[in-house]
Amino acid sequence: MNHIVAGALVEPTVVRGENVVIRPGAVVVGHCALGDRVTIGVGAVLDPGHGGRLRVEDDARIGTGATVAAPVTISRGAVLQAGAVVVRDVPPHAIVSGNPAQIVGYTTEARPAGDASSARRLPEPGQHETQVRGVTFHRLPKILDLRGNLSVGEFERSIPFDAKRYFLVFGVPNAEIRGEHAHRTCHQFLICAHGSCAVVADDGHRREEFLLDDPSLGLHLPPLTWGIQYKYSPDAVLLVFASEYYDAGEYIRDYPEFLQLTATGGSS
Repeated sequence: MNHIVAGALVEPTVVRGENVVIRPGAVVVGHCALGDRVTIGVGAVLDPGHGGRLRVEDDARIGTGATVAAPVTISRGAVLQAGAVVVRDVPPHAIVSGNPAQIVGYTTEARPAGDASSARRLPEPGQHETQVRGVTFHRLPKILDLRGNLSVGEFERSIPFDAKRYFLVFGVPNAEIRGEHAHRTCHQFLICAHGSCAVVADDGHRREEFLLDDPSLGLHLPPLTWGIQYKYSPDAVLLVFASEYYDAGEYIRDYPEFLQLTATGGSS
């Protein structure tokens, strides 16, 4: 059952899923496809333009006065904050704000969406379990010395696998995000060797955000974990150890495919 409040304008070309809520003053025109449980706020505008197609996936929320005036996809669970102006695709569960809209957070079950304190910070020494299946947060040994500080990890001990590859990510503009994929068999261990960045880990059921702002902090992402890195500081250098050599076919880049694989235990 859909709920379209008096005063909203919805053209006949708009396709609606189940339990869609469209509030007063909202304008939804052109070739728009709205998934299930989508909410469109007061005065929001969705218009893909002449010949364009706009898709809003399940459980997305469009805030008061937000504008989507481009043929883009608002992915499942995404949140457009009040007044946001969207000109590019919005990833699953992302929170966007501003003009043009930028990602400012990700929805999690642990804390309110957009809460600045949502990222887990600075655990005590050792390995720490998280809400996300198989993901562990690590405080590696850190030795402070007037001659220079040292942090150390040992593969198959403090780092829970043996690495075959490493790569560095740096020079990322603050507005950009990296990752947005999972691996079928590869384990990864992330350390922000300089500066800071935030990492979102998602097992298909739960998501949690972690702040890597010290070279003694590490995050283990096992296979079938959707990983996203964002909020890079200008000087950030992210070091990633991987358990496997590079194989393009080992990546899962489509979120619906990822959800299907996690639901079946990794079998396609």
